[in-house]
Order: sequence, then structure tokens, then C-alpha cells
Amino acid sequence: MCWAVDNLELLKSQPNESVDLIYSDILYGTGRNFGDYQDLKPIRSEIESHYIPRLVEMKRVLKQNGSIYLQMDTRINHWMRILMDKVFGYDNFRNEIVWCYKSGGISKTEYPKKHDVILFYSKSSDVNYKPYLVPYTEKTLKRGLTKCKGNYKLNKKGTPQVDWINDVTPLLSPTSYERLGYPTQKPKELIKRFVLASSNENDVVADYYLGSGTTAVVCKELNRNFIG
Repeated sequence: MCWAVDNLELLKSQPNESVDLIYSDILYGTGRNFGDYQDLKPIRSEIESHYIPRLVEMKRVLKQNGSIYLQMDTRINHWMRILMDKVFGYDNFRNEIVWCYKSGGISKTEYPKKHDVILFYSKSSDVNYKPYLVPYTEKTLKRGLTKCKGNYKLNKKGTPQVDWINDVTPLLSPTSYERLGYPTQKPKELIKRFVLASSNENDVVADYYLGSGTTAVVCKELNRNFIG
């Protein structure tokens, strides 16, 4: 069953320390009306009044070893980093992950804006995290195995994901089974990496800015419980 509910209302209804992982592709502060929702304006006071009470609740519902990933772009990431430091603590900042991509459009007045920022924080120093292994290409694997000498060992499953991602395209082809026509839809492969790195099977994953519902699909495929 599905029904619309304000995410702050939903958060306040949840028990303390009941969620293992939060991933949310949040409101970016574009000021635009996307039809399905009205985005926030890029005004610091509006960003703070919206996010501070929600971040406080997100921290409350996270388990002690839980993690939170919030995705945005450069309109508000500087403000959100300050708010996350305030609520979760500077010492619990883990990574600023950059998702780099190429898509249409080249500006004549500035560098093309072709990346999102994902802020990764934990609730405490006890972090449930295991590196996501990006599979090697056949060519890279062959070259790596050839170079293996002495104490150097190549993990054939892949190489650990670093804090920048450039191999996940944002563009879903018109015939892609993922494509829903939602204006801000994110690819499953991107969310999959965060879910696998920071949760285990049967854990509870929450997405409080559900959008196209991609996080729910990823969790179902990876045998995670889901709240959205």
C-alpha cells in the first residue's frame, strides 16, 4: 500500500535506532517546480529550516553503527556539509563522494556542471562499512594479473570504489527497463554501490526523498528491508 506523507511526519513516527542505512537524493535547491514536487529555493534560511529538523530525526532513527548518504549538487552542498557537521558531528564525516558524468550541454560562460556530491556520514565511530568492489574490465584484469609479483595480490573480484565515481552513466536509454520518465531519476547501479557498502542482507534501508522509487527496487533486489 502506498500513500503520500510528509517525510518529517514519517520520521517522527519511527522508533529510535531502527534504521541501518539512509540514502536520499534530496531536494537540490533549484527553486523549480518538477510537477511531482516543488523544490526549495537556494536560500540558506530556507535550506536550514527544511533540513535541520529532518537531519535531527534521521540521526535519531539511525542505529549506532548506521550510515547516511545524502546526494545533491553544488547549489547547496556547502550549506549541507555545515548542517551535517552540526547534527552528526565533524568526526563522523566519512567522505564527500563525487559522481562524475557526461551528458548534453556545454556552457559558453563557465565550466559545464557535470557532477553530483554525495555526503557520507556515520552516527558514530562504529561504522558498518565494507568496500564496494568495482569489477575489472577483461583488459584491466589481464594486465593486473600479469603484473602480480612478490607480495602484491590482485583481488579478482575488483578494485575498491574510491570517493569519485565516473563509470555510472546518468542517462537511461529510451528502451531501458529502468526508465520511468521521472525527471530526477538516478541509476540503480549508483545506489547499489552505497547499499552494498553500508548495509547487510535483511537490514533496514530508508529513503526519505523517494522520488522514482529506485532505492526501493535496489533494496528488494539486494534482500534489504525498505522504508520510503
